[in-house]
Amino acid sequence: MYKEKYAAWYTQHREAIYRDYFQFLRFPSISTLPEHVQDVRKAAAWLCDYLNKKGLAVELWETPGHPVVFAQTPFVSGAPTVLIYGHYDVQPVDPLELWHTDPFDPVVKDGAVFARGALDNKGQCFYAIQAVLAYMDVCKGAHLNIKLFIEGEEESGSEGTEHIVLRKKEALQADHLWVVDMNMLGEGKPALTLGVRGLVTMDLCCRTGLSDKHSGMYGGIARNPHRELTHILAGIWDEKGRIVIPGFYDDVLPMTDEDSAFLKQHFDSSAYEASLGEQLSSLEAGYTHFEAVGTRPCLEINGWHGGYMGAGFKTVIPKEAHLKLSCRLVPEQNPQRIAENIEAFFKQRAPSGVDISLTMLHGAVAYRAPLGNKSAQLVAAAFAEVFSAPCSYLFSGGSIPIVTLLAKVSGADALLMGVGLASDCIHAPNEHFHLERFDKGFLSIAYALFQLKSEFC
Repeated sequence: MYKEKYAAWYTQHREAIYRDYFQFLRFPSISTLPEHVQDVRKAAAWLCDYLNKKGLAVELWETPGHPVVFAQTPFVSGAPTVLIYGHYDVQPVDPLELWHTDPFDPVVKDGAVFARGALDNKGQCFYAIQAVLAYMDVCKGAHLNIKLFIEGEEESGSEGTEHIVLRKKEALQADHLWVVDMNMLGEGKPALTLGVRGLVTMDLCCRTGLSDKHSGMYGGIARNPHRELTHILAGIWDEKGRIVIPGFYDDVLPMTDEDSAFLKQHFDSSAYEASLGEQLSSLEAGYTHFEAVGTRPCLEINGWHGGYMGAGFKTVIPKEAHLKLSCRLVPEQNPQRIAENIEAFFKQRAPSGVDISLTMLHGAVAYRAPLGNKSAQLVAAAFAEVFSAPCSYLFSGGSIPIVTLLAKVSGADALLMGVGLASDCIHAPNEHFHLERFDKGFLSIAYALFQLKSEFC
């Protein structure tokens, strides 16, 4: 009977839900760019107003960075508490010329919404909100306490959010923590994520002189920072793809047989290759694609610049070159220690006269929930029912910086869920989200709330 009630509620409200969802997408809430500070705040204010009008008690928690929107249903003494996490900030949109439409003017094409944040995470956040509203109407809200924690800094490291989480420990107490910001295994293949990798991001500068130099007068005798970086970078990985930076793997624990048996090997390489248009490779020998993404650390070069890159040509040897580096980390690895080891590696290999400086931008530790807990089984059952397919368990290669701290402060194990696909172009031009999956995301969270009510109340 509850399924019919949720379906009827959604049918009745669908048009208004889509309209409000599109309005939410129109805010260019790019948390990493200073020029969008007010846009981020406007998105938070709109969300507060929206949730308040829907009957939730809403607070705007100020942080040293962007604010957190916190909302909760009327409190019921003795009832289980579910804390649902999402974020309203989005990634930058560059390169803008590759977008087919305005990234902040949502357009529906072939059943999908195209806009920045369509999926990550405004879309997933918004269908989760609708599931809470439906639960309040269908079940009259008398069985569960539901809290919404929606931050504005996920895409920029959550530094300010970390401060408010530590200050609001009492308000964040929960029995269950659901993070609605993840992908499925593939079309029609639901999955529940029990772990995410940690992250450390870094700026590295290689300087060889006080000014740029004429490449005719000094070419062949002046050190070129790009060339120096090339030599150092070429020595980071050995012939088996292992990172040779001293200490990098010191705290990496092997997967247990129990973990491997529980998670299985869920990774559709062909589907990933089709969506990316390129061939995948397990760069570290001896590990499958699944193991490489979910259970192993890595180091990536995310950007490299220096010298003249404008139109035409400028024959100079630049005085400095810059790298954007990041590492995805696994449990027990310390972001600060990893950054220090990387800096030491570059400095030790730089020749005399070459100055290396590294700035750590942000670090977050990895998170893994206990395998096979009752809450995970209930949520998995809800997703399986909606998609008429078994729900798998996996570890994600991505990072959600605040998850580990939020789990610790709330006292609840984090379960990460969502209905995104690798082909949805998150963080890239033409991000999109099929409305059919938006609908199923709503039903999955709504069913999970009902399952929780039935089991624990």
